[in-house]
Amino acid sequence: MKTLMMFVLALTFGAGCANAQKLKETEVPAAVKAAMAKQYPAIKDVEWEKEGANYEAGFDLNKVETSVVITPAGVILETESEIAVSALPKAATDYLVKNLPGKKIKEAAKLTDANGTVTFEAEVNDADYIFDSNGNFIKKVVEAADKD
Repeated sequence: MKTLMMFVLALTFGAGCANAQKLKETEVPAAVKAAMAKQYPAIKDVEWEKEGANYEAGFDLNKVETSVVITPAGVILETESEIAVSALPKAATDYLVKNLPGKKIKEAAKLTDANGTVTFEAEVNDADYIFDSNGNFIKKVVEAADKD
């Protein structure tokens, strides 16, 4: 779970939201906790963070590191689930091998937004590479520590 939380924190920095902070459950609005409980009623061990104006719940779902971004009004914006690197679409893996020869994919994740749109993320060095559901490259997100 620590790996996912570090991954999520790195994404937060990469997206320019360097103000993410860990929260106690008592600091999380009732609407946010209610949305989490409705979507994932069996989950009891949740790590909370504030990410910009939104809240992020990190937890283990069937032995899969998962996080959910929720608005203060209780709307789930995105769900991120860790996946095996081998589960990335072939086109995504081919893109990384071609454009980053000799580099290793550290972690991979499947992201599903509120509309059900699926994207994939691959972490290589200190950058996240985002791909659509077919594995077509969308963008590179460089973590704050790498920006000069």
